[in-house]
Amino acid sequence: MSDIGILVPIAAIGVGGLSIWAKHQRRMAEIHLRAAAEKAAQYATEKSQLEERVRVLERIVTDGGYDTALQIEALRDAREVESGGTLAPETRQ
Repeated sequence: MSDIGILVPIAAIGVGGLSIWAKHQRRMAEIHLRAAAEKAAQYATEKSQLEERVRVLERIVTDGGYDTALQIEALRDAREVESGGTLAPETRQ
């Protein structure tokens, strides 16, 4: 009989500990999901920007009616304006 009297409080403590651990695991999973969603959004933004740059480059290469060098310089100027004039000197050649 005394064994059962000891096991009941131990089981109650174990269940409480299991509950705390499960809540912690759920919170950790939510944090990981949010981080993954943020990364996915960043990758989507970067992908869109790269696709736009490729479209511009394709247009420059395939459209022979314009002076390519002038368009490239115009794009560099536009990038400098977008970045707040903080492009490194080595990117301006």
